[in-house]
Amino acid sequence: MLIIPAENAVNWKRPPWVTLGLMLTCVLVFLFYQAGDSRKLEEAVDTYVDFGLPLLEAPAYEDYLQRKIRFEGDDELVFELQRFQKLREDGEDFWLAGNLLMDREFYQYLLLNSDVIWTPADRARWLEQRAIIEETYIQRLSALQLGLIPAQLSLYTLVTYQFLHGGWGHIIGNLVFLFLLGFTVEKALGPGRFLLAYLVCGALSGVVFTAFSLGSHIPLVGASGSISGLMGMYVAIYGLQKIRFFYFIGVYFNYFRAPALAILPVWLGKEIYDYWFAGATGVAYMAHAGGLLAGAGLVWLLGKSWLQVREEFFEPEEAERDDRFTTGYAQAMASLGRMDFDVARRQFEALRERYPDRPILLQHLYNLAKLRPDLPEYLSRTRELMNDALRRRQPDQMIAIWQEYLSKGESCHPLEAEDHNRVLFACLRQHDLKAAEKAFERLRNADAPLLTAEACRLLAEEFEKLEMAPKARHYRQLLQVR
Repeated sequence: MLIIPAENAVNWKRPPWVTLGLMLTCVLVFLFYQAGDSRKLEEAVDTYVDFGLPLLEAPAYEDYLQRKIRFEGDDELVFELQRFQKLREDGEDFWLAGNLLMDREFYQYLLLNSDVIWTPADRARWLEQRAIIEETYIQRLSALQLGLIPAQLSLYTLVTYQFLHGGWGHIIGNLVFLFLLGFTVEKALGPGRFLLAYLVCGALSGVVFTAFSLGSHIPLVGASGSISGLMGMYVAIYGLQKIRFFYFIGVYFNYFRAPALAILPVWLGKEIYDYWFAGATGVAYMAHAGGLLAGAGLVWLLGKSWLQVREEFFEPEEAERDDRFTTGYAQAMASLGRMDFDVARRQFEALRERYPDRPILLQHLYNLAKLRPDLPEYLSRTRELMNDALRRRQPDQMIAIWQEYLSKGESCHPLEAEDHNRVLFACLRQHDLKAAEKAFERLRNADAPLLTAEACRLLAEEFEKLEMAPKARHYRQLLQVR
C-alpha cells in the first residue's frame, strides 16, 4: 500500500529551485561520480578470480551462513545459502565472486577468524591478495567512500550518503517522491530553510538507522531518509487540516481526504512493521521511520521560531483565487441587479479585502458611494479612486473623477488643498489648461498659500511657453500680490 499527500499543484511561475537543484545534484552524482563503480567492481571480480580467492572463501562463506542460521536463528539466510550453493554447483564464478566480495559482514568475519579458518600459508596469501583488491577497487567504490557505514560513522557521511543511489530504479523512485513532496515543503518554508531542514532530516534519519544497525559494515545510500523527513514535515505543516492523499493498492488507486497528522502514525507503523516482519529486502525501514519523526519533530519544535511556515503558503493558488473571485463578484453584481445596495456594498468590501489588487472593486464601491453624495463615504471613495488612477498612471481618469466630485459632493464635503494640487499637476502634464485653471481656483479658495504660490508660478510659466501673454501676466500679478 502506498499513500502520498497530493494537496498542491506546482506553480511553475515560481519554480521550486532548491528541489530541482537537489534532484539535479543526485542525477549528476549518479551519472558522473558513481559511474565508475561498475568498472571498479568488474575489475575487482576479475582480479579476485585470477587470484583464486573463491576457492578459499567459498567454503568459509557456506560455513558462515550455516552458523548464522544455526546459532543466531537467522532463518532468512536459508534462501541465501541455497542460492549460493546453486551458484557453486553451476560454476557461476562471476556471480559467486560478486557475492563474496560485496558481503561486507562476511569480510569482517574473515578478518576476525582467518587464523582459525585457514592454514598460516593460506591466511598469509589471503591477507595479501585481499588487501590488494580492497585498496585498489573495493574501498574506492562510492558507497564505501561516501555512504553511511554504521560501524564507521562520521559527520560528513551523514550528508553525503543522501546523494548516492544504488541503481536506476532506486534513484528514479527517490526523485519522483522528492519532487512530489519537495515543491510543497519548499513553498511552505522558503528555499534556504527548506534545504537545511532537508539535510538535517537526512542526517537524523542516518543516526536512527545507525542506532538500529550498530557495528554493521553495510553502507547506507539514498535520499529516502531525507524524503521521509519531507513527508513528516508535510503533514506537520498542515496539522489537523484535512488534505488530499493519493493511495495505491495493487492495481487500484484513488484519492481520499483526511487530517494530515492522522497519516503520520500509519506511515510510522508501516515502516516499523516492515522492519520486523518484511524480511531481508535491503530497504532501510528504520531510516525511513527516523526521517518521518525528524521532519515532524523539526516543524513542531521550531515551527513558531526558525522553521515557521510562510503566511502566503496557505493562500489558495491563483486559479482557485480566480474562481473564488468570480463567484463572489457574481453574487455582488446580483445584489446590484436587485438594487439591494447595502448588501452589494458589504459584498464588494469583503471582496476588496481579499483582492486589493482588483481596481474594478473600488470602482463599484465608488459608484455605490456616489448614490449618497452627502455622506463622507463619497469623499473617501473619491480620494481612493483618484489616488488609484494616479498610481496606475491614468491622469485623464483622475481628472474626470475630480470634476464629477465637484459637481456632486464638493458642496457637502470639500476636497483638501492637496487633492486640488494633484489634479492641477495632472492637468499641466496633460496640457489641459482649462482644467488646470479650475483646479487653481479651488486651490486658491482652500487657504493653502504655499501650494497656491507654486501653482501660480507654474501656470504663469506654462502660459509664457505658449506665448499667451495676458494669461501669463495675470498669474504673475497674482504671484506678486501674494
